[in-house]
Amino acid sequence: MEPLLWAIPIFIVTMAFELWVTRDGRVKGYEFKDTAASLSMGIGNLVFMFFGKIVSFTALLALYEFRLFDLPADTWWVWVALFFADDFVYYWFHRCSHEIRFFWAAHVNHHSSQHYNLSTALRQSWTGPLISWVFWIPLPILGFDPVFIVLAQSFSLLYQYWIHTELVGKLGPFEWVFNTPSHHRVHHGSDPMYLDRNHGGILIVWDRIFGTFKEEETLPTYGLTRNIDSFNPVVVAFHEWAALTRDVASAGGLLKAVGYLWHPPGWRADGTGMTSEDLRKAALEKGTPGGP
Repeated sequence: MEPLLWAIPIFIVTMAFELWVTRDGRVKGYEFKDTAASLSMGIGNLVFMFFGKIVSFTALLALYEFRLFDLPADTWWVWVALFFADDFVYYWFHRCSHEIRFFWAAHVNHHSSQHYNLSTALRQSWTGPLISWVFWIPLPILGFDPVFIVLAQSFSLLYQYWIHTELVGKLGPFEWVFNTPSHHRVHHGSDPMYLDRNHGGILIVWDRIFGTFKEEETLPTYGLTRNIDSFNPVVVAFHEWAALTRDVASAGGLLKAVGYLWHPPGWRADGTGMTSEDLRKAALEKGTPGGP
Protein backbone atom coordinates (compact mmCIF):
# COMPACT_ATOMS: atom_id res chain seq x y z
CA MET A 1 0.00 0.00 0.00
CA GLU A 2 1.07 3.59 -0.61
CA PRO A 3 3.19 4.61 2.46
CA LEU A 4 1.49 8.02 2.51
CA LEU A 5 -1.84 6.34 3.30
CA TRP A 6 -0.33 4.51 6.25
CA ALA A 7 0.95 7.84 7.55
CA ILE A 8 -2.48 9.55 7.68
CA PRO A 9 -3.03 8.73 11.40
CA ILE A 10 0.38 10.23 12.16
CA PHE A 11 -0.57 13.36 10.23
CA ILE A 12 -3.77 13.73 12.26
CA VAL A 13 -2.10 13.21 15.64
CA THR A 14 0.84 15.53 14.96
CA MET A 15 -1.35 18.31 13.55
CA ALA A 16 -3.59 18.08 16.63
CA PHE A 17 -0.51 18.31 18.84
CA GLU A 18 0.85 21.30 16.93
CA LEU A 19 -2.56 23.00 17.11
CA TRP A 20 -2.61 22.50 20.89
CA VAL A 21 0.95 23.76 21.36
CA THR A 22 0.38 26.88 19.25
CA ARG A 23 -2.90 27.83 20.94
CA ASP A 24 -1.11 30.54 22.95
CA GLY A 25 -0.44 32.51 19.76
CA ARG A 26 3.35 32.69 20.08
CA VAL A 27 3.53 31.60 16.44
CA LYS A 28 0.97 32.22 13.72
CA GLY A 29 -0.38 28.70 14.03
CA TYR A 30 -3.62 27.51 12.48
CA GLU A 31 -6.56 29.34 10.93
CA PHE A 32 -9.68 27.33 10.21
CA LYS A 33 -10.30 28.31 6.57
CA ASP A 34 -6.64 28.03 5.65
CA THR A 35 -6.30 24.61 7.27
CA ALA A 36 -9.51 23.40 5.65
CA ALA A 37 -8.16 24.46 2.27
CA SER A 38 -4.89 22.64 2.89
CA LEU A 39 -6.65 19.45 3.96
CA SER A 40 -8.97 19.65 0.95
CA MET A 41 -5.96 19.97 -1.30
CA GLY A 42 -4.41 16.94 0.38
CA ILE A 43 -7.52 14.82 -0.16
CA GLY A 44 -7.74 15.92 -3.78
CA ASN A 45 -4.07 15.13 -4.25
CA LEU A 46 -4.70 11.51 -3.19
CA VAL A 47 -7.33 11.19 -5.93
CA PHE A 48 -5.14 12.74 -8.63
CA MET A 49 -2.12 10.83 -7.34
CA PHE A 50 -3.97 7.55 -7.98
CA PHE A 51 -4.32 8.42 -11.66
CA GLY A 52 -0.87 10.00 -11.75
CA LYS A 53 0.71 6.84 -10.38
CA ILE A 54 -0.97 4.79 -13.11
CA VAL A 55 0.45 7.09 -15.77
CA SER A 56 3.90 7.44 -14.22
CA PHE A 57 4.36 3.82 -13.19
CA THR A 58 3.31 2.60 -16.63
CA ALA A 59 5.79 4.98 -18.24
CA LEU A 60 8.60 4.02 -15.86
CA LEU A 61 7.96 0.33 -16.47
CA ALA A 62 8.12 0.87 -20.23
CA LEU A 63 11.39 2.77 -19.89
CA TYR A 64 12.79 0.07 -17.60
CA GLU A 65 12.74 -2.29 -20.55
CA PHE A 66 15.46 -0.13 -22.12
CA ARG A 67 17.66 -0.03 -18.99
CA LEU A 68 21.40 0.25 -19.44
CA PHE A 69 22.28 -1.76 -16.34
CA ASP A 70 20.71 -4.57 -14.32
CA LEU A 71 20.95 -3.26 -10.78
CA PRO A 72 20.32 -5.97 -8.14
CA ALA A 73 17.61 -4.77 -5.77
CA ASP A 74 18.82 -7.00 -2.93
CA THR A 75 22.13 -5.20 -2.42
CA TRP A 76 22.61 -2.33 0.00
CA TRP A 77 24.62 -0.14 -2.37
CA VAL A 78 21.77 -0.04 -4.92
CA TRP A 79 19.44 1.31 -2.22
CA VAL A 80 22.02 3.90 -1.24
CA ALA A 81 22.50 4.85 -4.88
CA LEU A 82 18.72 5.12 -5.35
CA PHE A 83 18.42 7.37 -2.30
CA PHE A 84 20.94 9.84 -3.71
CA ALA A 85 19.63 9.54 -7.28
CA ASP A 86 16.03 10.15 -6.25
CA ASP A 87 16.96 13.09 -4.04
CA PHE A 88 19.08 14.60 -6.81
CA VAL A 89 16.22 14.27 -9.30
CA TYR A 90 13.80 15.70 -6.75
CA TYR A 91 16.00 18.78 -6.34
CA TRP A 92 15.90 19.51 -10.07
CA PHE A 93 12.18 18.75 -10.32
CA HIS A 94 11.50 21.11 -7.43
CA ARG A 95 13.81 23.80 -8.74
CA CYS A 96 12.26 23.63 -12.23
CA SER A 97 8.83 23.83 -10.57
CA HIS A 98 9.86 27.30 -9.42
CA GLU A 99 11.83 28.44 -12.45
CA ILE A 100 9.61 27.22 -15.31
CA ARG A 101 6.09 28.59 -15.28
CA PHE A 102 4.44 25.48 -16.78
CA PHE A 103 5.61 23.42 -13.81
CA TRP A 104 5.03 26.32 -11.40
CA ALA A 105 1.35 26.24 -12.38
CA ALA A 106 1.18 22.75 -10.87
CA HIS A 107 3.29 23.58 -7.81
CA VAL A 108 2.14 27.08 -6.84
CA ASN A 109 -0.75 25.84 -4.70
CA HIS A 110 1.72 24.43 -2.17
CA HIS A 111 3.02 27.96 -1.59
CA SER A 112 -0.36 29.69 -1.50
CA SER A 113 -0.92 29.47 2.25
CA GLN A 114 0.07 32.50 4.30
CA HIS A 115 0.47 30.20 7.30
CA TYR A 116 3.20 27.66 7.96
CA ASN A 117 2.32 24.56 9.91
CA LEU A 118 2.04 20.81 9.40
CA SER A 119 -1.23 21.19 7.52
CA THR A 120 0.66 23.23 4.90
CA ALA A 121 2.62 20.08 4.06
CA LEU A 122 -0.65 18.49 2.91
CA ARG A 123 -1.49 21.37 0.55
CA GLN A 124 -0.34 19.29 -2.38
CA SER A 125 -0.87 19.70 -6.10
CA TRP A 126 -3.78 18.16 -8.00
CA THR A 127 -2.03 18.38 -11.37
CA GLY A 128 1.56 17.76 -10.33
CA PRO A 129 1.21 13.96 -10.12
CA LEU A 130 0.22 13.90 -13.80
CA ILE A 131 3.34 15.69 -15.09
CA SER A 132 6.13 15.47 -12.49
CA TRP A 133 7.14 11.91 -13.39
CA VAL A 134 9.02 13.10 -16.50
CA PHE A 135 11.90 14.22 -14.27
CA TRP A 136 12.40 10.64 -13.08
CA ILE A 137 12.83 9.22 -16.62
CA PRO A 138 16.62 8.71 -16.23
CA LEU A 139 16.28 6.40 -13.22
CA PRO A 140 14.62 3.36 -14.85
CA ILE A 141 16.92 3.78 -17.85
CA LEU A 142 19.89 3.54 -15.47
CA GLY A 143 18.42 0.31 -14.12
CA PHE A 144 16.52 1.28 -10.96
CA ASP A 145 13.36 -0.80 -10.52
CA PRO A 146 10.21 1.39 -10.95
CA VAL A 147 8.65 -0.17 -7.83
CA PHE A 148 11.53 1.07 -5.71
CA ILE A 149 11.60 4.45 -7.47
CA VAL A 150 7.97 5.00 -6.42
CA LEU A 151 8.81 3.92 -2.85
CA ALA A 152 11.74 6.35 -2.73
CA GLN A 153 9.45 9.16 -3.91
CA SER A 154 6.92 8.36 -1.19
CA PHE A 155 9.50 8.24 1.59
CA SER A 156 10.92 11.57 0.41
CA LEU A 157 7.48 13.16 0.74
CA LEU A 158 7.04 11.57 4.18
CA TYR A 159 10.33 13.08 5.33
CA GLN A 160 9.29 16.50 4.12
CA TYR A 161 6.12 16.48 6.25
CA TRP A 162 7.86 17.30 9.53
CA ILE A 163 9.81 20.26 8.15
CA HIS A 164 6.60 22.29 7.73
CA THR A 165 6.54 23.81 11.21
CA GLU A 166 7.61 26.92 13.07
CA LEU A 167 8.00 25.03 16.36
CA VAL A 168 11.43 23.58 15.54
CA GLY A 169 14.35 25.99 15.50
CA LYS A 170 17.77 25.48 13.99
CA LEU A 171 19.34 22.06 14.44
CA GLY A 172 23.08 22.67 14.36
CA PRO A 173 25.35 20.38 12.31
CA PHE A 174 22.34 18.35 11.13
CA GLU A 175 21.48 21.33 8.92
CA TRP A 176 24.75 21.11 7.06
CA VAL A 177 23.50 18.03 5.22
CA PHE A 178 19.76 17.60 5.72
CA ASN A 179 16.69 19.68 4.93
CA THR A 180 15.14 21.05 8.12
CA PRO A 181 12.23 23.26 9.23
CA SER A 182 14.53 26.29 9.20
CA HIS A 183 15.68 25.61 5.64
CA HIS A 184 12.17 24.94 4.42
CA ARG A 185 10.68 28.01 6.09
CA VAL A 186 13.02 29.96 3.83
CA HIS A 187 11.69 28.03 0.84
CA HIS A 188 8.12 29.11 1.68
CA GLY A 189 9.07 32.74 2.18
CA SER A 190 7.80 35.39 -0.24
CA ASP A 191 10.49 37.87 0.80
CA PRO A 192 12.77 38.69 -2.16
CA MET A 193 15.87 37.28 -0.50
CA TYR A 194 14.09 33.96 0.13
CA LEU A 195 12.44 33.44 -3.27
CA ASP A 196 13.39 30.22 -5.10
CA ARG A 197 15.79 28.99 -2.45
CA ASN A 198 16.30 25.65 -0.66
CA HIS A 199 14.69 23.25 -3.12
CA GLY A 200 16.09 20.09 -1.55
CA GLY A 201 13.92 17.15 -0.52
CA ILE A 202 15.75 15.19 2.18
CA LEU A 203 19.23 16.60 1.59
CA ILE A 204 20.15 20.28 1.47
CA VAL A 205 23.57 19.62 -0.09
CA TRP A 206 22.27 20.04 -3.65
CA ASP A 207 21.27 23.64 -2.87
CA ARG A 208 24.71 24.26 -1.40
CA ILE A 209 26.39 22.77 -4.49
CA PHE A 210 24.23 24.50 -7.12
CA GLY A 211 23.98 27.92 -5.49
CA THR A 212 20.35 28.00 -4.37
CA PHE A 213 20.94 27.74 -0.60
CA LYS A 214 19.84 30.49 1.75
CA GLU A 215 20.16 30.56 5.53
CA GLU A 216 17.14 31.62 7.57
CA GLU A 217 17.96 35.08 8.90
CA THR A 218 14.55 36.42 9.85
CA LEU A 219 11.16 34.74 10.07
CA PRO A 220 9.83 34.60 6.49
CA THR A 221 6.64 36.16 5.20
CA TYR A 222 4.73 33.15 3.92
CA GLY A 223 2.65 32.95 0.78
CA LEU A 224 3.04 34.26 -2.75
CA THR A 225 4.39 37.58 -3.98
CA ARG A 226 0.79 38.14 -5.09
CA ASN A 227 -1.51 36.19 -2.80
CA ILE A 228 -4.73 34.79 -4.19
CA ASP A 229 -6.65 35.32 -0.93
CA SER A 230 -8.97 32.40 -1.62
CA PHE A 231 -9.65 29.25 0.40
CA ASN A 232 -11.61 27.57 -2.39
CA PRO A 233 -9.59 24.43 -3.23
CA VAL A 234 -10.59 24.61 -6.89
CA VAL A 235 -9.23 28.17 -7.09
CA VAL A 236 -6.11 27.16 -5.18
CA ALA A 237 -5.52 24.21 -7.52
CA PHE A 238 -6.18 25.86 -10.86
CA HIS A 239 -5.76 29.65 -10.56
CA GLU A 240 -2.28 29.68 -12.13
CA TRP A 241 -3.29 27.28 -14.89
CA ALA A 242 -6.09 29.72 -15.75
CA ALA A 243 -3.71 32.70 -15.72
CA LEU A 244 -1.17 30.83 -17.82
CA THR A 245 -3.83 29.87 -20.35
CA ARG A 246 -4.92 33.51 -20.67
CA ASP A 247 -1.34 34.67 -21.19
CA VAL A 248 -0.61 32.02 -23.83
CA ALA A 249 -3.88 32.72 -25.65
CA SER A 250 -3.20 36.46 -25.81
CA ALA A 251 0.56 36.18 -26.47
CA GLY A 252 0.29 37.24 -30.11
CA GLY A 253 2.84 34.81 -31.49
CA LEU A 254 4.30 31.33 -31.01
CA LEU A 255 7.59 32.45 -29.49
CA LYS A 256 5.84 34.65 -26.95
CA ALA A 257 3.41 31.84 -26.11
CA VAL A 258 6.31 29.46 -25.55
CA GLY A 259 7.96 32.15 -23.45
CA TYR A 260 5.04 32.21 -21.05
CA LEU A 261 5.27 28.43 -20.69
CA TRP A 262 9.06 28.19 -20.35
CA HIS A 263 10.24 31.38 -18.66
CA PRO A 264 10.07 31.89 -14.89
CA PRO A 265 6.87 33.04 -13.19
CA GLY A 266 6.54 36.81 -13.49
CA TRP A 267 8.02 37.00 -16.99
CA ARG A 268 6.05 39.13 -19.44
CA ALA A 269 6.50 39.28 -23.21
CA ASP A 270 6.44 43.09 -23.12
CA GLY A 271 9.24 43.25 -20.55
CA THR A 272 7.09 44.67 -17.75
CA GLY A 273 7.13 41.52 -15.58
CA MET A 274 9.15 40.86 -12.46
CA THR A 275 10.70 37.43 -11.92
CA SER A 276 12.22 36.30 -8.63
CA GLU A 277 15.65 37.49 -9.77
CA ASP A 278 14.19 40.88 -10.72
CA LEU A 279 12.52 41.21 -7.33
CA ARG A 280 15.75 40.24 -5.58
CA LYS A 281 17.79 42.80 -7.53
CA ALA A 282 15.21 45.51 -6.86
CA ALA A 283 15.31 44.73 -3.14
CA LEU A 284 19.10 44.93 -3.11
CA GLU A 285 19.02 48.29 -4.88
CA LYS A 286 16.66 49.57 -2.20
CA GLY A 287 19.01 48.32 0.49
CA THR A 288 16.76 45.54 1.79
CA PRO A 289 18.80 43.54 4.34
CA GLY A 290 19.59 39.89 3.80
CA GLY A 291 20.82 39.82 0.22
CA PRO A 292 20.32 37.07 -2.34
